[in-house]
Amino acid sequence: MLQLPSELTIAQVEEYRIEIQPIIDENETITIDDSKLARIDTIGVQFILAVVTYISAQGKTLEYQSTSKVLKESVNQLGINDAIIMQHLPN
Repeated sequence: MLQLPSELTIAQVEEYRIEIQPIIDENETITIDDSKLARIDTIGVQFILAVVTYISAQGKTLEYQSTSKVLKESVNQLGINDAIIMQHLPN
């Protein structure tokens, strides 16, 4: 499971990328949980888009567990209508 940190900003993206790479590589089904996410910036949103795209390109299954609206609100605020991520975000 990929547990998003409480903050995913430019300062955390590289460290988090290193942390999640083995999880993505070693599992066929990847679950993203954003229940702890309280703050995300544009770089964090771009990173999540890249992760979702990468998981999809690898032919892996992506599941999204969401209890926080921070990511969806940020995606909407930025005007991103990327079908890949939007299909995994709750309505």
